Amino acid sequence: MFPYKTSFIIQKSGGDPVYLQLAKQFIAYISEGTLVSKTKLPSSRQLSEWLVVHRKTIVACYEELELQGWVETVPKKGAYVKNNLPILRQKKYDVQGELNQNEIKAGFFFYKDALLSVKKSGVKVNTIFINDGISDVRLTPALEIGRLYRKIAAKKEVYRHLSYGTTYGNERLREVLVEYLNRTRGLGITKDNILITRGSQMGIWLSSQLLLRENDIIVVGETNYDAADITFLQKKAQIMRISVDEEGIVVDELRLICESHVIKAIYVTSHHHHPTTVTLSAKRRIELLNLARKYRFAIIEDDYDYDFNYNHAPILPLASYDVGKNVIYIGSVCKSVAPVFRIGYLIADKRFVDEASNMRRFVDRQGDAILELVFAEFIKSGDLDRHLRKVMKIYETRRNLMCKLLKEELSEVLSFTVPKGGMAIWVTLAKKYSWEAIATAALNNKLFIGNWKQYDMANKGHNAIRIGFASYNEEEIYSLVNKLKRSIEAIKK
Repeated sequence: MFPYKTSFIIQKSGGDPVYLQLAKQFIAYISEGTLVSKTKLPSSRQLSEWLVVHRKTIVACYEELELQGWVETVPKKGAYVKNNLPILRQKKYDVQGELNQNEIKAGFFFYKDALLSVKKSGVKVNTIFINDGISDVRLTPALEIGRLYRKIAAKKEVYRHLSYGTTYGNERLREVLVEYLNRTRGLGITKDNILITRGSQMGIWLSSQLLLRENDIIVVGETNYDAADITFLQKKAQIMRISVDEEGIVVDELRLICESHVIKAIYVTSHHHHPTTVTLSAKRRIELLNLARKYRFAIIEDDYDYDFNYNHAPILPLASYDVGKNVIYIGSVCKSVAPVFRIGYLIADKRFVDEASNMRRFVDRQGDAILELVFAEFIKSGDLDRHLRKVMKIYETRRNLMCKLLKEELSEVLSFTVPKGGMAIWVTLAKKYSWEAIATAALNNKLFIGNWKQYDMANKGHNAIRIGFASYNEEEIYSLVNKLKRSIEAIKK
């Protein structure tokens, strides 16, 4: 006989009601074949005594099992496990009783993409992570944003925003962003030109979906944002690369490509080229726009850190003087405030925005309308500008300190140019050393360099990586440089 008294575990505080706990355990025993078809279950009175629960709890359990189709009740005879239930094949255990690892896999075939694979770091606690330029989340104006959440949630009309909405993004945020971007970046757009996204990457992905098919050509820099490269390769597009120097992408090389190939688009980070941080010169900006107009290709302009400039005012984006409507302008507030606030925008010709909105419907039905309302108010009230002025001073101080320490401590092995803006430094390692060796040694010093290969997708061997500075305070910057120095010294021995 099945040992009912000892086979059921009941948690009487928290969790599911007791009758559901029992029902779930019954289902497990039935599905694995421990309680087979036609097995007569104990009476509700008997089982309640064995398990020390109220009889009504057992009655509710049996009713639930019957409703779900596991048990049938025969009048005047009792409850029985339903007839002809198939037995679920049990998992295999090894001789020690451990679950066989070969069984801990999906029970179906699926495609894996090597482009998307990410290796786990396996780093130790209290390790400093070198990032490629992110904001310091400790400076996030969380209280201000929290107050705006409460203010908006308290409004009677908030319920209008809790159902399905437009795939273009919250209308209020679009209106506020149009005014803000026209004022700060000279765009000259209307609400019809803007689609709210979950960040810059969604804008890149949507653009690639609409611009590229297999073997279509897209041009990028020899050094480029690796996530953009991967997005284009996923579309099976053909990537052609052009050089990047101190004035940005070399437009003369693009001109030669256009004379012999049909290209669909070029991807640029014109303000602070990712990863090298150089700014596209005014002359090349005009040449690029003229080429796009002549050869009718799109310019995907990813202006990922427009707001952060320390030596001069921000340079207006290509989109601000795009008379030919060739530019797809992408940006976000994720880097400006905190990565968790997934709000970005895609700006382009209305017809392109309409199609991007249609495409977005099938991967992300809509954004977070309440969050978008919060940021509409955050921007409109001037809170965003005040936050940017505050962090700009802090980040500039951190940039100066990081550059000073790198020069004083590591100038023999590292070279760099002080970036005019952004949140990272492009650092080149002397050719006789390798980042692979340093990354290994760094783990012993509780420093994690990360995927240094991402900065050389073209395999040019430039031996450079980005080292972010904005997210570290003064003490952390001293510690980071010290750990990096010790790691480099370790590979010299």
